[in-house]
Amino acid sequence: MAASRMKLELSRVVQGNARLGLLKEIGRMGQHSLDIPGCLLYTHLGTVPHLTQDTLHTLSSLPAVTQVTLSNMAEHQEVLEEFKSGFKKFAGLHDTVLYCSLHDPAAHCPTGHTTNKTVSVWGSGGRIELTVAKFMALQKAAQPDWYQSMADGETWQANASRKRVRKSVDRTLAHLDECLMVHQKSQELDGVGVFGVVEGGDILEERLRSARETAKRPVAGFCLDGFQTGAMDQVLRSQLISAVTKELPEDKPRLLQGVGRPDEVLACVEAGVDLFEGFFPFQATERGCALCFSFDITPDPESAAPDEEQRTAGETQPNRDLNCVDQTHMTSFEMNLKDKRYQDDFRPLVEGCGCYCCRNHQRAYVHHLLVTNELLAGVLLMIHNTSHYHSFFRAIRAALASDKMDLLRRRVLGNGEK
Repeated sequence: MAASRMKLELSRVVQGNARLGLLKEIGRMGQHSLDIPGCLLYTHLGTVPHLTQDTLHTLSSLPAVTQVTLSNMAEHQEVLEEFKSGFKKFAGLHDTVLYCSLHDPAAHCPTGHTTNKTVSVWGSGGRIELTVAKFMALQKAAQPDWYQSMADGETWQANASRKRVRKSVDRTLAHLDECLMVHQKSQELDGVGVFGVVEGGDILEERLRSARETAKRPVAGFCLDGFQTGAMDQVLRSQLISAVTKELPEDKPRLLQGVGRPDEVLACVEAGVDLFEGFFPFQATERGCALCFSFDITPDPESAAPDEEQRTAGETQPNRDLNCVDQTHMTSFEMNLKDKRYQDDFRPLVEGCGCYCCRNHQRAYVHHLLVTNELLAGVLLMIHNTSHYHSFFRAIRAALASDKMDLLRRRVLGNGEK
């Protein structure tokens, strides 16, 4: 069967790890491309939460890759098999590359349910146990352009033993080999790219073994699992990712799972990550918050500096306390528009933002929508947060191209120009 035709062209590598480039000829027909570092479009069953397709496409420069998860799709397997034309057509998705991951990065996933032969995902109806046969039947029914291989990713907790971590790596490699065997015989998955999963917890030797062994398989790219927010300290995360990426081929993309906070994204880009999941705007929206961190790297410090409200917006949750598993907590990169101080604040959410919400509405109006539980609040916040977050990734690429990553980091962390 035909392999994925995807090509990664690097234009720059900064300080040995951070990569700037273009992922070309992606999708089954090879008609799409994606800039790296880049971000996927986060969805629930193909729909960006709170937004219709028409509303979504009022946003400019959306990524070419849409993420769906097996945890949401698994309970619809029989319907998809009967439909026969794949999930993209089923969900009315057009002109996008479909990437299917195992778990929803914005949802809690209970642990303790993996075996040597199965992993579990959690849908609206509860736990669904997947064998490789069922996992691959789902992929054949969904017909994505890329998918993450089945993996045992339950070793991110700090108390995971070395023996448990080793078993996780062994199981994940065995699952990958079985998935590839079925994939290569499947006509429905012709031209589809498989992303191998790198596990290993916080143990360097197991991370390196997982990376080396996965790189020996005919995969289109790599998912770096077990590094999500709350799993480990950022210094250790960066050290492990830097070590892992040195073992991976340069011409294949590295996708990091479960990391979305802007400061962590920057650190992981500098460690060698190419792609990120785009769930952070959704989490901020669910908190009733607007992303407000600055990423302007223009030379004029006055025009680039955030206003006082934006600098203090997240003071209730300082950076040093953010490495927690509870993703419901507000971060220092957003403002809580439920707060009473915004009830008579007639400025846009972020000065200079060109999104529909900031061009047409004020903080006071969104505050009113939130406190009265109007559905429009989620729509306006999701428009702004999605636009702001994807603009942040454009700023990362611009900073890599112009050697301004240090300045971008200071902007994002709210320290202004030093």
